[in-house]
Amino acid sequence: MQTVGTSVPRLDAVDKVTGRATYTGDIQLPGMAYAKVLSSPLPHARITSINTAEARQLPGVTAVLTPDQLHDIDPYYGNTVKDRPILAIDKVRYQGEPVAAVVAVDERTAERAVNLIQATYEELPVAADIDAALAEDAPMLHASNICHEYHYDWGDAEAGFAESDHVFEDTFTFPMVYHYALEPHTAIAHYTPQGITVWTSAQHPFQVRAELARIFDIPLQRVQIIVPYVGGGFGSKSYTKIEPLAVCLSRAAGRPVRLALTVEEAFKTTRRHAARCTIKTGVMQDGTFVARHCRVDLDTGAYADNGPLVCQRAGDRIPGPYHFPHLRVDSYAVYTNTTPAGSFRSIGAPQAAWASESQVDMIAAALGMDPLALRLKNLVAKGEEVRRGMRPLDGSPVEGMQRAAEAIGWGEAQAQTPGVKRGKGLGCNVSNVGSVPSSTAIVRMHADGSLTVMVGTTEIGQGSRVVLAQVAAEVLGIPLERVQVVASDTSIVPYDRSTGSSRSTTLMGLAVQGAAQDVQAQLLELAAQHFNSRSEALEIRNGQVHHQNASVTFSSLIQEEFGRGAGELIGKGYVSPRRNDGQLMQSPVFWEIGIAAVEVEVDETTGVLRLPQYVSVADVGKAIHPQQCEGQDEGAVMQGIGHTRFEAMHYEAGHLLNPNLIDYRVPVFSDLPDHFHSMLIENEDGPGPFGAKGLGEGGIVAAAPAIANAIYQATGVRIKTLPLTPERVWRALRDR
Repeated sequence: MQTVGTSVPRLDAVDKVTGRATYTGDIQLPGMAYAKVLSSPLPHARITSINTAEARQLPGVTAVLTPDQLHDIDPYYGNTVKDRPILAIDKVRYQGEPVAAVVAVDERTAERAVNLIQATYEELPVAADIDAALAEDAPMLHASNICHEYHYDWGDAEAGFAESDHVFEDTFTFPMVYHYALEPHTAIAHYTPQGITVWTSAQHPFQVRAELARIFDIPLQRVQIIVPYVGGGFGSKSYTKIEPLAVCLSRAAGRPVRLALTVEEAFKTTRRHAARCTIKTGVMQDGTFVARHCRVDLDTGAYADNGPLVCQRAGDRIPGPYHFPHLRVDSYAVYTNTTPAGSFRSIGAPQAAWASESQVDMIAAALGMDPLALRLKNLVAKGEEVRRGMRPLDGSPVEGMQRAAEAIGWGEAQAQTPGVKRGKGLGCNVSNVGSVPSSTAIVRMHADGSLTVMVGTTEIGQGSRVVLAQVAAEVLGIPLERVQVVASDTSIVPYDRSTGSSRSTTLMGLAVQGAAQDVQAQLLELAAQHFNSRSEALEIRNGQVHHQNASVTFSSLIQEEFGRGAGELIGKGYVSPRRNDGQLMQSPVFWEIGIAAVEVEVDETTGVLRLPQYVSVADVGKAIHPQQCEGQDEGAVMQGIGHTRFEAMHYEAGHLLNPNLIDYRVPVFSDLPDHFHSMLIENEDGPGPFGAKGLGEGGIVAAAPAIANAIYQATGVRIKTLPLTPERVWRALRDR
């Protein structure tokens, strides 16, 4: 291959390092005004009054928006449940919920005006966490505090426990975590009688388009969503967030309006689900797994957002990649008076693996077995069923686990230093990913033989543009520099369902490959006429069609067909469940395998951790761009290290205490492992182009259990609550 498998320069690299890259916050429109939001100071309260008189009288204010101005539209939105109001209606359900908003000629005036709005409240009892929300006397956030529930049965778990020699039951807790994308949510909306245009940092522009069309009751073609470069997403910009409010403000002001959240406001817009996971596992004396019953309680916050899907995915992922003749899963998403929780890199999987993989090591210790040997004994093999009715496993966690263990020096003696303990730990998970297989691409070959690839995939920093360009260039045998990618303007590019769930390389890559092959077929048809030959006798390479000892350029073929300097070929690529003989009809699109092996040093005096070695193994099928694959995997690992060691949103009686970088600790360069290695398994067995699979999420999943397992091996201390802060580790060491 000429381009695929090569770490070519990114198409957006120069723009980003020179500052030329345009993000939503950089855009200036003629007559644009600025918005600020009045947020609720209380986590649960009835709104008794909103007085906007002083704000409206302030010079420079062009509009003030309150809930009573939303009666002519559907004021509710949400990915799965339409339960989230654009502005709080009648009552607020979490601290930070938008209550009113102001539009002014500049941000300073908008800030002054929003502070002049007087809102009064009648406080209500607070369901601050899962326990409070599930209590018999819990205050109701909605008709029920159960947002969603998901159940799964395979065999008879109770009979399996009765057959087992040993039964283990443990509960693990996972904190609320914020995505901390560098760019907070930003949207610029322009509402006119002709339609709606929104510039936004959205991961799912076509779903935002559909939501806005529904809210304002207009056809899809009158809603245009434009996504410039996005300063990170990680799920925080999935689905619809602030766009409906921005459009309402533009409608009220009669001009374009920019709504840019602060970091604190973004903290109070979306987050990862906190979780409590209880796992009961039955095993035989020789380590054979017999039965497992998993209960997952997810704190989904005040509104559903993507909670129902997270609930399902957590339920699918918590049993782990192991053979269980008997399995039962009960998963619940629970409403609480906190920031709504939504998508975050590998939804539900880090919470699930934290519990599942920690308990595997606990079982190994109780049975006197090596944790690696116990895993290898029970791991599902390639081609076997992981979950009843789902696609058989398309990778080999056994291969990945063996590679990781070898790379970390598993089983080798470790030098010990007085006051510092060393240990090694493993973690493994498989995740059903790929989302809905619905993507479309257009490839335009111009009269000079260059290409424009048109896709709906959002570039959020993952490098999708260069990968999709590589796919098109490889199919047509042309240099990468002759390929341009146009993305994420819903009025120009064809439909793509979303950017997330490790789907872009696999599904949009397939669509681009199909569109390029369509162009290829047209070129061969034109060349067959040119050479008076059959298409089967022709070969495409290096931007030309070859026949025996003769060749003709793509450009010449197009101009022969359309005239000198004229015309173009348009290729279309479709990905849907029914196409290609229904190969993508069975869920998931593929299984993403994430494996971690880590060496940890524990300072017994302070509880401070250091990571001398970290190895992550990713089964990528085929690495289209190896350097980006490694970067994606390593970035995911570092986010995993963040929620493992430091990160947690702390609430007190429904009030968020640490919505900033000072009080919310994220990893810094000094937290990097001393030796950090991402290993790519390339068996070219994925459903994507050239056998590729996505890998954007696997690295985050197993970090927490691997580190906790290493701490246990080093010190004999088992910690079941994240994050593993120095204080928590120190206290566990003190109390052992």
